[in-house]
Amino acid sequence: MFKIVDKQELAENIIEYTVDAPDVARHHHAGQFCIIRVHSHCERIPLSIAETDPQAGTITLVVQIAGHSTKELAQLEVGDAILDVVGPLGRPTRIGSPKRAVFVGGGVGVPAGNLMAREMKQAGAQVLGIIGFRTKDLVIYEDKLRAATDELIVTTDDGSYGYHGLVTEPLQQQLEAGESYDLVITVGPVVMMRAVAEVTRPYGIHTIASLNPIMVDGTGMCGACRVTVGGETKFACVDGPEFDAHQVDFPELALRLEMYGDEEIRAHEAGPHECRLEQSLNESG
Repeated sequence: MFKIVDKQELAENIIEYTVDAPDVARHHHAGQFCIIRVHSHCERIPLSIAETDPQAGTITLVVQIAGHSTKELAQLEVGDAILDVVGPLGRPTRIGSPKRAVFVGGGVGVPAGNLMAREMKQAGAQVLGIIGFRTKDLVIYEDKLRAATDELIVTTDDGSYGYHGLVTEPLQQQLEAGESYDLVITVGPVVMMRAVAEVTRPYGIHTIASLNPIMVDGTGMCGACRVTVGGETKFACVDGPEFDAHQVDFPELALRLEMYGDEEIRAHEAGPHECRLEQSLNESG
């Protein structure tokens, strides 16, 4: 069991949890993630890790409340416990030694950039952050990203705060003005990451996308998270979740994310699910 030591509502339906998970906190690196289960009948939820405190033994998770399982998670308060926190999973961000780098984040993908931007700065890079949201009320992690970057641009789709437009627009403007970058890392909705890749492609800038395919076990066994990268099949949970954005088949990824939409609706309406294998093991004693 993993105790919740802090809970903050960052925006509507977006909650930040600080969880006691010392082994994960000690071994985690930027770019890696974890998979949680609220209780034994809950689906597995893959989550980016926004922050770690190895000394306190805690990790910070930012969750958007959307389906049945995240709604159950939202009911937990400080002092309650999450059944499983498995991680760190996936490969760490491959920063290298960039001189100038950019983090581009959208929505609940923004918190993942907190550690990524820090590591880019620690590697000696000058870091520009560009983060985007639908509206001002959904802006999260602005202060943390300002502290982790040399410059931060906040965009909103409706113009209610910061730059009025998409995250790709300031990035395009920077490149057209002659600014050069060695590395761009993007985390967020698939359509946003694909658009970022198309902006940087003509300039030959190494661009990394942190992918969010359907995921079940997180160990490469189920194959649900397979993605096509450079014409080859990869498993995001063990080969990623970060890949060369110019090599990712984004249209296929988008289709796979939509594949189980009807099933998810039916599952949420049906309520908690119990794994049949686990049920069989319980019945056999």
